[in-house]
Amino acid sequence: MSLDVLTPVAPRRRRRRYRAGRVLLFVLVVLLAGAAGVWFGRRAASPAHHSATPPRPQTARVTPTTSQPATAQPPSRLLSVGAPLLEGRVHVLVRAPAAILVDAHTGRVLWARRAHEPRKIASLTKIMTATLALREVPWQSTVTVDERVPKVPLVKEGLRTGERVKAWKLFYSLLLFSGNDDAAQLAISSAGSIHGFLDQMNAEARQLGLRDTHYTTPSGVIDKGNYSTPWDLAALTRYALRNPRFRQLVDTRRIEVRWAAPTNSKIYLNNNYLLHAYRGANGVKTGYTHESGWCLVATATRHGRKLIAVVLDSPNIYADARRLLNLGFSHA
Repeated sequence: MSLDVLTPVAPRRRRRRYRAGRVLLFVLVVLLAGAAGVWFGRRAASPAHHSATPPRPQTARVTPTTSQPATAQPPSRLLSVGAPLLEGRVHVLVRAPAAILVDAHTGRVLWARRAHEPRKIASLTKIMTATLALREVPWQSTVTVDERVPKVPLVKEGLRTGERVKAWKLFYSLLLFSGNDDAAQLAISSAGSIHGFLDQMNAEARQLGLRDTHYTTPSGVIDKGNYSTPWDLAALTRYALRNPRFRQLVDTRRIEVRWAAPTNSKIYLNNNYLLHAYRGANGVKTGYTHESGWCLVATATRHGRKLIAVVLDSPNIYADARRLLNLGFSHA
């Protein structure tokens, strides 16, 4: 037999042995990889397993964390609970059937009468309107007056459909002159509609813990279903005063603004007479309808101490507010 017939036999046997070796090597690699995966998987799972067990005392003391940012937390209580500080200690002549006196810095209630009794609040509603609108409507933005705005009833500054106005002018008119058309326009600019804004107002009241407050209008011109309490109004005012813009607005006694022709200019005078007649007075808002009677949220600051007085349905809002503020400052 010739050699060229026998030579292919040996190489074929060597290739079979070589291929078998590669298969065994591949299987060995797979088994090693699987074992390594199980080992690493157990190592990766071990922290989760330990976190489910109660931490040791020393760990609990040194690793306090919060899972949410501060802005996501519910607001802290705006007014303190418990008996008013001056209850039973003093007598003050206040003719309003419902009223309250609060320390604006601490939230401590100093004096109260029917503080949780819901009552109609007229234009004190605009405190919430301004609080929300200042958040949603840029101060220097230009607003185009909606066709629904001139149709609102009663006190209006005379906004015209299609008129373009700087937002900051609407805020001054809202809180000084108390324009109902300004309230309607700021509501629409904030939420797209008055009804949408009312939903925001009532949601904000719930968020702030104002349990005895409900809004059916951004201006307060509608009494039905629109109510609050001295307690809630003082709490809302304390919250609103955290905004420097709000403080600037309610402390303004008079402002003249330029206006488009043919008006040319307007002068807004603050309806809160206490700003002119009480030392240290710096806010906030008056209100009146036939059903609500005269209402006032007043603030004043003396010697670094700021007080909030709320009087509802008073025959003399300024005399009542003055007596309450005097009471607070005399018992510092």
